[in-house]
Amino acid sequence: MPPKMHMEPEPGDQTPEVGAATDVAPLGRGTSKPAHELTADEDRDVADWDGVAATEEFRGLLASKRRFIVPATVFFVVYYFALPVLVGYAPEWMDTRVLGVNLAYLFALSQFFMAWAVAAAYVRAAGGWDETARRIIERLSFKGKEK
Repeated sequence: MPPKMHMEPEPGDQTPEVGAATDVAPLGRGTSKPAHELTADEDRDVADWDGVAATEEFRGLLASKRRFIVPATVFFVVYYFALPVLVGYAPEWMDTRVLGVNLAYLFALSQFFMAWAVAAAYVRAAGGWDETARRIIERLSFKGKEK
């Protein structure tokens, strides 16, 4: 750690000493930054992201995500906006009583369950995506160790 330099603290300054234990990273060029503070240019262990994006496995991962996310989003948006549209254009039908409650209330309540069902389906699908991503990362890590 660099030697501490005593300075007159400015009002409200919690670290009046340069190089104090509360400094995030030591000042100066003598020591290196912690890994989480490195910029992309300073990070020496950077993956070839263009190469990763060009791999068949990564493109398959993105296609798989798109095959789930786009239809699920379209379905949910249509389902969500169906309630106000139906209430506006088919009020007699939405006023139909089912189990003592009108259909509009049941439809509105069903949206909570539909959101949970879509979220559960997403979590299940995301588990597969995470596994594929793990395999890609392991392959990158292995290639990095070969160098």
